[in-house]
Amino acid sequence: MLESFCTIIVSFCSGRAGRERPGKCFRLYPENEFWKLEDSTKPDIKRCDLSNAILQLKALGVHDITRFDFIEKPTGESIIKSLEQLTLLGALGDDRKLSDPVGRQMARLPLPPIYSKALIKASELNCLEEMLITVAMLSAGSMFFTPREKLDEARTARKRFENPEGDHLTLINVYRASDQFLENRSGLSRENHEEKFHKWCKKYFIDSCSLRRAREIHSQIHEGVEQMGLSFASCGDNMLQFRRCLAASFFLKVALKQSDGQYRFLTYDPANELVVQIHPSSVLFGKKPECIVFNELVETNGQKFICNTTRIDYPWPTELAPPRLKKVWERHKLPWISNCR
Repeated sequence: MLESFCTIIVSFCSGRAGRERPGKCFRLYPENEFWKLEDSTKPDIKRCDLSNAILQLKALGVHDITRFDFIEKPTGESIIKSLEQLTLLGALGDDRKLSDPVGRQMARLPLPPIYSKALIKASELNCLEEMLITVAMLSAGSMFFTPREKLDEARTARKRFENPEGDHLTLINVYRASDQFLENRSGLSRENHEEKFHKWCKKYFIDSCSLRRAREIHSQIHEGVEQMGLSFASCGDNMLQFRRCLAASFFLKVALKQSDGQYRFLTYDPANELVVQIHPSSVLFGKKPECIVFNELVETNGQKFICNTTRIDYPWPTELAPPRLKKVWERHKLPWISNCR
């Protein structure tokens, strides 16, 4: 997107032309747009979610984040927002201090707080095996690729893994299918092993680099989870239990269908709630379930889409979300709150 560029990076690109031989640099946007660009990219700490950074600072004993001497100080609004999110996730108490044991457990895992909380909650609900796979797959980036000239072929290939309840369950199916494939070929040499794995991924339009990365992340997190002593269990075929765990873990990323078929992204600040749509890449695209959890919000051509979505039952958010969040929803008189009681 145009707004992701800055003057320094664009100027750097022009320096590439002519480095080894005569060349030209073509900038494919109007000149007036160039002058609207910022002189340099904002530091990550001013653009990204601060929750994990603040959690780590809390674990190091920094209690008053607003007084911390950042090299580039983030806005007070972003600090307050992240503190509120960590409090809702249970990492911080009402006094804004690291909670024990949940906050300290979350700080030990090298993951975004919402993922580490999901693993802790999954341990309580006996589906840690499934959540560990889900977190690893979500952390690895886009898992499928779709060549424009092979749209139908790619869609057909993916149906082997699709779960009608949503994308999180579909990702679990992909991971377990790769497990089975690799186990059946464990006797191959490393070169043949890699070649077969790459061909298998290509056959099903799976990004082999992303899947390999997910498997590496899974191994790393598995070791950390074991060291923490969390209860490592599987829910087996009881995916209803797993979806309830998703609702209990991703309550900060819940969307509710509106009368026009679009979705309302429910937040702890209802004044800033967004109208969103399910991304076309989702298993749930076109199915319009009443209530869903999602993993990521993206914007394309002015439209806001939610990616990696899974259906949850209508009452679950009010049953499983923290009381503090339910009070916010009630205070803003969201009509679905009373309907879920």
